[in-house]
Amino acid sequence: MTNTDGVNTTDALRQALEEVLKKDLPELTPQMRLFSDLAMDSTSVIELLMALEDTLGLQIDPDELTPEVFETVGALSEYIDSSLAAGQEPAR
Repeated sequence: MTNTDGVNTTDALRQALEEVLKKDLPELTPQMRLFSDLAMDSTSVIELLMALEDTLGLQIDPDELTPEVFETVGALSEYIDSSLAAGQEPAR
């Protein structure tokens, strides 16, 4: 997925996951489950969110984070895209 800034969310997510998990993920798919397929744990989720904040300038609202956001790579990508889009809305 590419957000409105032309940033490929999947590529940014792949880079962050590879950094946090310390392994290459050449075949990252939207259906991959973060916990069971990629062996993430609660600590790696925090590291991943910090890496995404740094890489994408993403401001994460902890109140918006639900377990569903972390079910799959695709769900997390959608959350990132919607968060970035919300952050780009003009102030009223």
